[in-house]
Amino acid sequence: MRIPRRQFLHLAVGAAALPAVARRARAQDYPSRAITMVVPTAAGGAMDTFARFMAERMRVSLGQPVIIESVGGANGNIGVGRVARAAPDGYTLLVGNWNSQVANGALYTLQYDLLKDFEPIALISSFPQLIVARNTLPANDLAGLIAWLQANPDQGSEGIPGVGSIAHVSGVLFQNITGTRFQFVPYRGTPPAMQDLIAGRIDLMFDAPASSLPQVHAGRIKGYAVMSGTRLAAAPEIPTVDEAGLPGFHFSLWFALWAPKGTPKDVIATLNAAVVTTLADPTIRRKLADQSMEILPAEQHTPEALGSFHKAEIEKWWPIIKAAGIKGE
Repeated sequence: MRIPRRQFLHLAVGAAALPAVARRARAQDYPSRAITMVVPTAAGGAMDTFARFMAERMRVSLGQPVIIESVGGANGNIGVGRVARAAPDGYTLLVGNWNSQVANGALYTLQYDLLKDFEPIALISSFPQLIVARNTLPANDLAGLIAWLQANPDQGSEGIPGVGSIAHVSGVLFQNITGTRFQFVPYRGTPPAMQDLIAGRIDLMFDAPASSLPQVHAGRIKGYAVMSGTRLAAAPEIPTVDEAGLPGFHFSLWFALWAPKGTPKDVIATLNAAVVTTLADPTIRRKLADQSMEILPAEQHTPEALGSFHKAEIEKWWPIIKAAGIKGE
C-alpha cells in the first residue's frame, strides 16, 4: 500500500519528534524512585560524612530518598567501577575525590576511563589535610617531628587509607622534602588507621580534619600542622605548615559528584540544581564548616567547571605520582 507523500512526511516528522518528547517526559518524571549515591571508601571516613550531609538535603530537593552505599576497597576502584558500569539513568551516582578520580589513574590499570566514562555533575567542597601523630611521640611540634624522623630512619610509620591515597602521596613528598624515611602502613580506610594511631601502633598520619580534629581536641593524638596557607577556623591553635617550618607543603582533598557516561543532560541539570540548592542551605553550610570543609565558589559548581577542573588535576598530578615511583597494589 502506497502512503500519500503528505501523510508520509507527517508521520516522519512525528517519529523524529518522539525522542524529544521522551526526553521531556523523562525530565518531568525524574526522579521517580530512590537514588543511590556510591561512596568508594569505608564507612565512617570524611567522604562518608560529607556524602550523608549532601544526601540528607538533596532528598528534599529531589523528592526521593538518596541512599548512601559505601563500597570500599582497592583505593576506591571497586566503587568507582561499579558506577562506571551502572545504567546511565541518574539513579546511581558517584561521590569521588582526589584519590579515586585522579591518583588511581596513575597507579592502576583501570577497567574504566576517569575522564570519558563519567558525566560531571558538580565540584562541591575541599579541605586541607592535617599532620597528626600519636600522643606518646616525643615531638611536640612539626620541627620536632621532622628531627625525630631524621634521627630514627625507617623506624617511624605513617598510616595511609590505601596505596596511592593523598595521604600516601603527600607522605612520599614529605620524605623527599625533609630527608626522612619511614614506613607506610596501608589500611582499608581512615577509621581503622585512626584507631591504631590513637592506640600508638603507628606514629603519624596526614589526615582530614573531620576524623582528626575530634581526636586532637579530646587529647588522644597530637596535631602538628594544617597543610594549607591558612589556619582552620575549627582549630585556630594548630599552625599552618608555613608557620611550622615547611612552607608551601599544601595538600587539600576535594569532593565532587559524577554520574555514568551517557546520563541525559536534563537529568544532570536536575542533579546539579539539587547540589546548588543544598549548598545554599545554611544548615548544610554550617555542618560542612564544622568539618572544616570549604564550599567552593558558585561559578565552580557547574558540570562544565568540574570537567575542566578534573582534567587539570589529572594533568598536574599524574606526572608527580609517576615520578615518585608510587605503585598501586
